[in-house]
Amino acid sequence: MSKKNILTGLDIGSHSIKMISVFKKPGSNDLELIKTTEPISSEVRKGVVIDVSGVAKKIEKMVSTIEEKVDQKLESVYLAINGSHLSCFFSPGVVSVSRADQKISQEDVERVLQNCKILPLKSNQNKIINIFSRGFNVDQEGKVKDPVGMQGLRLEAEIIAVCGFSPYLDNSVNSVINGNLDVEQCFPAPVASANAVLTEQDKEAGVLVIDIGACTTSLAVFEEGNLVHTKVFPVGSRNITHDIAVYFKIDIETAEKIKTEFGDLLSLKDQRIKVQTQEESVSFSKKELKKVIEARLLEILRLVKQELKLIDKNSLPAGVVLTGGGSQMSGLKELAKKEFKLATRIGLVSQINDPSFSTAWGLILEAQKEQEDEADNFFLKIIGKFKKLIKIFTP
Repeated sequence: MSKKNILTGLDIGSHSIKMISVFKKPGSNDLELIKTTEPISSEVRKGVVIDVSGVAKKIEKMVSTIEEKVDQKLESVYLAINGSHLSCFFSPGVVSVSRADQKISQEDVERVLQNCKILPLKSNQNKIINIFSRGFNVDQEGKVKDPVGMQGLRLEAEIIAVCGFSPYLDNSVNSVINGNLDVEQCFPAPVASANAVLTEQDKEAGVLVIDIGACTTSLAVFEEGNLVHTKVFPVGSRNITHDIAVYFKIDIETAEKIKTEFGDLLSLKDQRIKVQTQEESVSFSKKELKKVIEARLLEILRLVKQELKLIDKNSLPAGVVLTGGGSQMSGLKELAKKEFKLATRIGLVSQINDPSFSTAWGLILEAQKEQEDEADNFFLKIIGKFKKLIKIFTP
């Protein structure tokens, strides 16, 4: 039997580990999709692996599940990196065009990208996870994606590098390796989830993606087709559960049940609800519950809003796209639309119909893109070569 070309994305979240594998069905061009999850208890905290052995065992179990279904050994995965330790840097580069006829060559492009060395890392324990091109300038004219063949004296480039704290990166990678897999590539989780729910038109016009997970909320901003900024905050939907537990003096399990079953921000009707806890019953009004939930969601949205203000990106024509498990809360879309004063929608992945899998699916899309024929795609070819030089830039 011929070997299948299997692409796998792995998202190690604070609530659960999510894995998706995709391969072509034998004898057709249709894609077969297999997804699996494993719950997390204390192995991951705010997007960071703190128990490598515990996570590795769960990954190993997920791998066995998928291998049994595809009847083939999984070899490697695209791994999402999350957590508030992520940061991004801009880095420019400039070179003089080398040819006597002043035509820009592919070698000029490679030289200018190598010139975009990332120097201002915060510490020697920061590493580059991935880089993204922001285009080229020829003689200080407007940005172009493919300058080869153009005439000019001066070629400029700018990249954005997403970095992470080295020990946290090592924990994630070692969890995968100890789970009997290789890491094909690490990829920033906020960018992966954005790629899963955005169109090229969204990215060109200008758009904000907010991914609300269990213990983290991330943002990614795109403009003119390029990544502009990304950030991760250490707060998520689980904080709402904790707020409910504290406010109503109940256990976490009951608080989660109340949030899931009665956390409707759109409801205008107030009524008293009685819920049985592990030891006693608790009675509360929907108005009280709405106040608790809305307070935390507004805090999250305002953290994002403040970040947009810092980078001066308050006007984004394609608006706001919400994704992640926390985006499913009733009334969040309306609350975000009011707060940002922008068009707002829930970003759904049609192949999966579950926004909590947007990061894992975004990794699949990245893997598919990298498998395209780079010979016919200038951008992928040059950036692909440049990504192989990342180790040169990292301490």
